[in-house]
Amino acid sequence: MKTDFEILNFFKELNSNCSTVIKRTFSKGETITTYIEKRAQLCILMSGTANLIRYDFNGNKTIIGQFTKDEIFGEILYPTNTNNELFVEAKESCDVLFFNYNNIITGCTKKCKIHQELKNNIFTLIMKNTIKLNTRIELLTKKTIRDKLLTYFNISSYKNFDRTFVLPFSLTDLADYLSVDRSAMMRELARLKNEGFIKKQGNKITLLIK
Repeated sequence: MKTDFEILNFFKELNSNCSTVIKRTFSKGETITTYIEKRAQLCILMSGTANLIRYDFNGNKTIIGQFTKDEIFGEILYPTNTNNELFVEAKESCDVLFFNYNNIITGCTKKCKIHQELKNNIFTLIMKNTIKLNTRIELLTKKTIRDKLLTYFNISSYKNFDRTFVLPFSLTDLADYLSVDRSAMMRELARLKNEGFIKKQGNKITLLIK
């Protein structure tokens, strides 16, 4: 979804004295935020890539979603109804803006332009987030590893307007994202390649079927 709303452009207008907006930089592997606390927190990723991760009671890892530049995240968008804590982890160096959702709706006492810009565009940002969640739901409803892989490849091809694309995940992370066993997924990838469904070179995939 395209929008004229550009995070970096309106960030330049941010009043540095506004205490309700915080910008922080995170290194690869650092936890950006968690979803266990009941806060009206909203974050915008200015640069880099981050994953939303959940660990169950047995320590099994699941990648719930991935965030890229200009996307929003925070527990305000993902109500927590489980005791399993959710983490947002930086996959590379990330710059993140932290807001309080209530301040976006009501504005701050300094009438900062950044709050008005967010208020005007918050529903567009939330819609983009909803589309990604719906995509993940579609993937998880597929019953076989093959169906999950082919659906994910089709979605990635459509998103990139090209049958050749680079996976944004490592293969280990892709297995976590699809909620499948990595070894079983690797076997299925080999079958898809041998049967002429895909061409695979490292993390570059070419979808050979329509």
